[in-house]
Amino acid sequence: MTARALLVSVLAALTTGCVSMVGGTAVRPVPGLDDDSRSPVDVDAVLLEPAQMQAITGAGDDLTIVPSMDGKIPVDIEALMNTVATECQWVFAESQTFGDEVEEFHKTTFQNPPGGGLISQGAAGYRDARTAQRAFDALVVRIGGCDGTEDGPGYVGSLEVTPDSVQTRPGDCGRDYRLKSAVLVEVTFCAFSESVPDIVMTNILANVP
Repeated sequence: MTARALLVSVLAALTTGCVSMVGGTAVRPVPGLDDDSRSPVDVDAVLLEPAQMQAITGAGDDLTIVPSMDGKIPVDIEALMNTVATECQWVFAESQTFGDEVEEFHKTTFQNPPGGGLISQGAAGYRDARTAQRAFDALVVRIGGCDGTEDGPGYVGSLEVTPDSVQTRPGDCGRDYRLKSAVLVEVTFCAFSESVPDIVMTNILANVP
């Protein structure tokens, strides 16, 4: 399997709860994203180290970073975007998920082959808290829009929204988003217990000033 094919199949797994092979090209829409960042928070310092992720998930050395899925630029997967309702395209378009005012970004996806699990941690930094709030509010609208379509059950599932968090649970997978200061944090997972993403999120947020 090529790195590109692996990237697409893993993204499909994280959003639908199963691995499906889809051809296509990953589009990186924001070149040079970290250049001259105005974010007051270094997102690289916010995310957890691999050893921390291995301990939290309980997978130990079996939990490894998926090749080609440790990146500092939001990725859109056009081949998958075109398979869902327009309102749900954000699921496969990080440029929509985090918006167009991102100052810096980092996302890492891990796999646990023996347990069939996948988990990712990501953080976007914005110029200030108000800008981050704007991105979060837009994401809430996007998720709500997808929830109201025929694709909603498969990509949103159960939905919980608070003033600073969004949680979706389609099947055996899930997505958690939290807003803190000038940072929007994302944790996605498949085939891990509910407590795992909660602990990952709590530890990431503790690193946000």
